[in-house]
Amino acid sequence: MITLAHPAWLFLLPLIALGFWFGARRAEGTLTATHLVHPDLSALGEEAAQSKTTRRVQTALAFLAACCLVAGLAQPQWLGPAVPEKPQGRDIMLLVDTSTTMSIDDFELNKQRVPRLDVLKGIARRFVAARDGDRFGLIAFGNHAATLTAPTFDQDLMLANLSRLQVGIAGEATAIGDALGLALKQVKTPGESGLRLQPALILFSDGDNTAGEMKPAESVAAALALGVKIYTVEIGTDLFASAARPATKSTDPSLKTIAETTGGKYYVAGNTQALEAIINDIGRLEPTVTRPATRRQIAEWYWALVAAGAALLVIARALAIREQA
Repeated sequence: MITLAHPAWLFLLPLIALGFWFGARRAEGTLTATHLVHPDLSALGEEAAQSKTTRRVQTALAFLAACCLVAGLAQPQWLGPAVPEKPQGRDIMLLVDTSTTMSIDDFELNKQRVPRLDVLKGIARRFVAARDGDRFGLIAFGNHAATLTAPTFDQDLMLANLSRLQVGIAGEATAIGDALGLALKQVKTPGESGLRLQPALILFSDGDNTAGEMKPAESVAAALALGVKIYTVEIGTDLFASAARPATKSTDPSLKTIAETTGGKYYVAGNTQALEAIINDIGRLEPTVTRPATRRQIAEWYWALVAAGAALLVIARALAIREQA
């Protein structure tokens, strides 16, 4: 669709047409002209030598050039399709347990037994790639917690660091409290980050807290104060994973308690299909907000009219020089 950004300039066209009409009538002698007496009449002699046809052509070209320039001032534009706005996202931190038990190959992928962590990495990568507008961060935890990716809009960086996750890179234990505390330090609330949605933490682990300096209960209290939901996903349900850890009594809140206390949700992923469904459900509960398109693609055409007007003036001047020669 063609539109004009400044259509008021078109009101000059009738004035220009009227001016050229009076000029043409005067040149044809139909109007009384006032002549100035000047000792140097050579220029007037050259003008008189021009043929009427040449003068008419020059006048027409000058008139068209003026019209083109005025139309250029009106700034014609071609409005293309609507430009989709970037969705409003949130800070999402992925907290991944990289303890030894995450190497258990009790998951299946393409009918082959695959370690838990490998399946989790693949599903998490698809989750990140599908959420444009969110700031993602990645924390790996074992004996301690480490930030692999601070919250960022750079999806490529996030996907690359997810691929680099390996069992044991942070130790063999499970420092859930440290991981939660580290994540809460990095997420930004809506007023701080420019995002309008509350952040969320997604904790993937196959056991209880067994290491770290910060207690999970302390992290949960901090999350409540910040209004941050924590989604917990328990990976695997077989007895071998439980036997791999020392049987000690703990007063720390369970994964289920952590999620329910902060307003999140607790999941159990016993296989690949269940983990895929869990990730999809979290995406449904923490959606990005698609904003309505308010802009359109615009192609400016004023330059073509300005160029055409300049070309017409050049042609008119060339005719004048040729006639004088």
